[in-house]
Amino acid sequence: MTRLVALILAYFFLVLAIAGIFLPALPTVPFLLLTAWFAARGSERLHNWLYAHPHLGKLLIDWEHEKAISRTSKVLAVLMLIISGTIMYHRVENTWLLTGIVVLIIVIGTYLVSRPEPSKNG
Repeated sequence: MTRLVALILAYFFLVLAIAGIFLPALPTVPFLLLTAWFAARGSERLHNWLYAHPHLGKLLIDWEHEKAISRTSKVLAVLMLIISGTIMYHRVENTWLLTGIVVLIIVIGTYLVSRPEPSKNG
């Protein structure tokens, strides 16, 4: 993979991660992790900025060192999943699609809640 492609993908996933902060159906952390991965291959400057960022950097460091998600992030993510599920319930008429969405939301929520919280020292 060329540095240019990695850089373009890093910024693309960063935009999606930032949008995910405000849009309930779009996950933030997976896109942030992809941003960090591509930034490490495409732009040392962007990679360093991500890890130095007061909010985004903590999420990345907690995940990288402990595979941990903060309680605040878990609560926000689960609330966003609930909001997304509620919106889908009122908008989607296909029972099978709605069932699939609900199962996916439950799986994602269960995974998030099951992750450890960062240690106080980390």
